[in-house]
Amino acid sequence: MGQDKNDMKRKRSNEKSTEKVVTNEKQKQQQQGNGSNPSKKKKKSQESCPFGNYKNYYGYRISNDMDEDPRLKVLKKEWFQGKDCLDIGCNSGVMTIHIAKKFGCQSILGVDIDSNLIEVARWRLRNFVRTHNSAKPGEMKTHSGGADGSEEQSISLSNGETKIGSEETKDLFQIVSFQKENFVQTRNLDDNRYDTILCLSVTKWVHLNWGDDGLITLFSKIWRLLNPGGIFVMEPQPWKSYEKNRRVSETTAMNYRTIVLRPEHFQNILLDKIGFRTVEDLTSSLSGVNKGFDRQILAFQK
Repeated sequence: MGQDKNDMKRKRSNEKSTEKVVTNEKQKQQQQGNGSNPSKKKKKSQESCPFGNYKNYYGYRISNDMDEDPRLKVLKKEWFQGKDCLDIGCNSGVMTIHIAKKFGCQSILGVDIDSNLIEVARWRLRNFVRTHNSAKPGEMKTHSGGADGSEEQSISLSNGETKIGSEETKDLFQIVSFQKENFVQTRNLDDNRYDTILCLSVTKWVHLNWGDDGLITLFSKIWRLLNPGGIFVMEPQPWKSYEKNRRVSETTAMNYRTIVLRPEHFQNILLDKIGFRTVEDLTSSLSGVNKGFDRQILAFQK
């Protein structure tokens, strides 16, 4: 009898252990089935922005207590006033629109690889004009949400740079435009010429996705599209930023391992290899940037 009782106890213990294993296995399968695996979620989130095409990018860069993007303060009016300009990697168009408004561009084209962001930029332009036409001079009304689901920034442009008026803001539709382009690969811009070209926090994404060859193509094409005496404004991300984002896709992970040209080499490449004549470092005048965005800003002249 004693032996039988021990056998029964062992049997029940084995059954409970088996049930635990089955239950744990089912839970794992359910997690995989409904996508609740945290590591997979993170990977999916990273892969959705392999070109740095973040939907709420300017929400990270511009705090609610800022009147404008701090980078606007280091840009010179003469680079833009009455000039034809190009903004490479314009994202949702915030900087593109405010450069046009603050400095009075003849024209400015914003290009981005993400068609959804281009649609948001066009919406933002319409909203900007509509808002300024209904606001008091020098003020922009605050809206709680943007077309991309991000917080719309309340931005004042009453710094004396340009007058705010209905006719002037209506003209923004003739001044500002947005176009979906992969700048490294497109030939749609080959016949265009510009007085000023911006490439702000874009070099890393070009570099990670198209390697050293893609970076040289970027620089060469910018030089070719600039008029003589034209200005190229660049805000390169530091190498530590590459390390953080190297695994956003298989392509970036592979290119990261083969990159030879580091961001600290870019200035010499642009001056010695590409052919720019001079460079001005604007970084010392930059202040008030959010943590993680204190990057070098350089202005090259062709």
